[in-house]
Amino acid sequence: MPDLDALRRRLVAFADARDWGPYHTPKNLASALSVEAAELVEVFQWLTPEESAGVMEDAESAHRVADEVADVLAYLLQFCEVLGIDPLRALAEKIERNERRFPVRPGGRLRD
Repeated sequence: MPDLDALRRRLVAFADARDWGPYHTPKNLASALSVEAAELVEVFQWLTPEESAGVMEDAESAHRVADEVADVLAYLLQFCEVLGIDPLRALAEKIERNERRFPVRPGGRLRD
């Protein structure tokens, strides 16, 4: 399996080969990311909670979900590339902040 950095490099090369750099502004990439996230939401829009939990059991919907996840991740990686954000570092730092912000009480429950 390719790693995140290898996929990021492929996305950069793909966009560079097509001269898409001028279009890959932070604003445009954030907008595209939002659109793709909305397309992922659309898959689940009218499903019950039970139906949504089983969405991957149907080959057609599973393929659609996987494609939309790929689109969201691709635009997120391109967005991070343009702004110089290390997405794994950003996530690790956010998890650390959330662990401090939401400490666990004894018994596994969140503190009030």
